[in-house]
Amino acid sequence: MDPEKILDGLAKELSIAIKAMAKAKTVEEKLTHSQIVKNLSDSLGVFLGLASEMMEFDMGED
Repeated sequence: MDPEKILDGLAKELSIAIKAMAKAKTVEEKLTHSQIVKNLSDSLGVFLGLASEMMEFDMGED
């Protein structure tokens, strides 16, 4: 799968989850949405960390 599509998809889902969390009324809804935001943020962080490592590797080959 295309890395740009993955990045865009994660960013879009994160934005949707944050907006849903802002609209949540109950504590349970807020907790659910905050867990979703955390998981998406962690996933995005892993993806960006891997991309960064790959960029450093590519630069080191020259």
